[in-house]
Amino acid sequence: MQHEVSTLRGKVESRARKAIRNRRSSHYFMLFIALFGACMIIGDGVITPSISVLSASSGLQRSLSNIKYTSSTDAEQTISDDLRKYVPVPSACIITVGLFILQYYGTHKIGFMFAPIVTIWLLFISGVGMYNVFHWDPKIFSAISPVYMYRFVRKINKASWKSLNSILLCVAGSETMFTDLGHFSKRSIKLTFVCVIYPALVLCYAGQAAFISKHWNGTENFNHLSESVPKHLRHVFILLSLLASAVGSQATITATFSIINQCLTLGCFPRVKVIHTSDKRRGQVYIPDVNWLLMALSLSVTIGFHDETRIANAAGMTIVFGMIVTTCMMSLVIALYWEKSLFVSGCFLMFFGFVEAVYVSACMLSFHKGAWYLFVISAVSFTIMLAWHYGTMKKYEFDLQNRVSTEWLTDYSPGLGVSRVRGIGLIYTDIVTGIPAFFSHFITNLPAFHQVLIFVSFKPQPVPCVPPGERYLVGRVGNKDYRIYRCIVRYGYCDQVRDTDNFEEQIIGSIGEFISLEESDCESLASPEGRMMIVGKPLVDSNALIPIHDTTSVAGSTNIANNETLASPSGDFIERKTAVRRKKVRFLIPDSGARMRLSVREELQELIDARESGTAYFLGQSHLTVRDDSNFLKKFLIMAFVFLDRNCREPPVALNIPHAALVEVGMVYII
Repeated sequence: MQHEVSTLRGKVESRARKAIRNRRSSHYFMLFIALFGACMIIGDGVITPSISVLSASSGLQRSLSNIKYTSSTDAEQTISDDLRKYVPVPSACIITVGLFILQYYGTHKIGFMFAPIVTIWLLFISGVGMYNVFHWDPKIFSAISPVYMYRFVRKINKASWKSLNSILLCVAGSETMFTDLGHFSKRSIKLTFVCVIYPALVLCYAGQAAFISKHWNGTENFNHLSESVPKHLRHVFILLSLLASAVGSQATITATFSIINQCLTLGCFPRVKVIHTSDKRRGQVYIPDVNWLLMALSLSVTIGFHDETRIANAAGMTIVFGMIVTTCMMSLVIALYWEKSLFVSGCFLMFFGFVEAVYVSACMLSFHKGAWYLFVISAVSFTIMLAWHYGTMKKYEFDLQNRVSTEWLTDYSPGLGVSRVRGIGLIYTDIVTGIPAFFSHFITNLPAFHQVLIFVSFKPQPVPCVPPGERYLVGRVGNKDYRIYRCIVRYGYCDQVRDTDNFEEQIIGSIGEFISLEESDCESLASPEGRMMIVGKPLVDSNALIPIHDTTSVAGSTNIANNETLASPSGDFIERKTAVRRKKVRFLIPDSGARMRLSVREELQELIDARESGTAYFLGQSHLTVRDDSNFLKKFLIMAFVFLDRNCREPPVALNIPHAALVEVGMVYII
């Protein structure tokens, strides 16, 4: 009987997987849901710092409004309204700018600095909550009963329905807590939430409810949190709330960095600079471009709305839509990853989806009161990510479809009159098999290439650093006589490959090591083009080539112009260009090379001679265009991708390429 049940379950699972795999519409739906959820997190990173800091600054305004002058003329007057209205927004802007400036130091240092603030804040609101519960209404904990929720739903009207939007702010921050999984471990988040955060929030809200039950006056500007604090602790509360608002905003900012970093990995976000601030946890990242953009948008929300209620409406919309996306994706995880039945997955989706749909309907009633701003940010973010993903996928598909085989380069090109010239050609490509389309386009129009060709590809690894002895994966392309190699450079997220000045020397050294060890190596890896070998010994320890640093002026050496400003006797400033000479590295075959096989020694000598003749770097520059019969959506997405590609950061080639040796090959991609 159990075997029949497992067989039936396997059939259901296979049908679900098969339906998702074969139906392209399901792929589009999952892509839409994932990008929409990412847009909600980005919107949360804009709105939450604004609402958190502005609400805390408003508490400072209320504190100042209760201060009375001690002079005779103003003894009976409070601070004027003109002074009070200029306090919250400027102070909120100052705190917001300071918060975003701190992001440069990374999650670990910021968390170490903010940890005492969070601890004191949680102890403070817990203590105030317990005081209010025992002082005003010890029976308030009975309100946790679901009976009151049933009574609320049974007697609901439009006013109480709209209040559901404000209830969402009680759980604000829970979505970013799980988005920050890349910054902290699962166990730490679970223990912190269950043992510290949740009890503190229950005590805090219970104390506020107990205070409201005895002091509700129905005024519009009544703030139950600040009013529930004993008067002799109000100033302490204002200070702690300002600091805690910065801490609360920090969670959403780091969550935004995490989600954008994941979108970058999936090819769904334009190229930006990602700085890994920790060599222990991969998810702790800092993205400078996104940080300053979030700061500008958050300041625009604070200055533009300068109203807590309108910003809160947008924040509530962000939270509930983030929950809906989480529910939809979680139902897929239950069915496909946990391998539960579709009935269990459907029940999960229906139950939580119904509850969240109720809150969505309440939030939509406040759409015209600030929530529309979230949709503007989300629409722009969604368009950018969708256009970049579509353009990247089409470009990669074009490269795969139009690449040529290695036989075309090695066997057919000599018959087409292709000649070999002295030197080394380094061809950067994203594909690890075959010949990239831009290089075949180059040879077709200019039938010549170097006597030694090296196809270089960069592949990131999910580790902080790749040891130098495991960094280079080298193999041949075609027959040994063609002198064509492929080198895959593997690097970790903390490796500074881009700043390596001796990258060319390392590539030549790894090729030389591969040549010397090729025939005796038994641990080479299989690839579609033949065997590939992991190499990467330090050049000083290599038995194949010995590097010699030559600081004299030699042919092929590279000079870098450097501007120097001098003061003339007349007081004017004159800019003079000076030349900073880079060290030229020569290679020699060691004395032990006499014991090498003649073919190996000849190949190494040919590599050295080609290096002395000069090196050229080939990079492909793609220009995407659409067919005339394409629809409007396709034309718009490609146009947006081209605009983003031209205005974002350059591709991470990770090469310090001299401009005199750079050859960019342009090619039109017709999509």
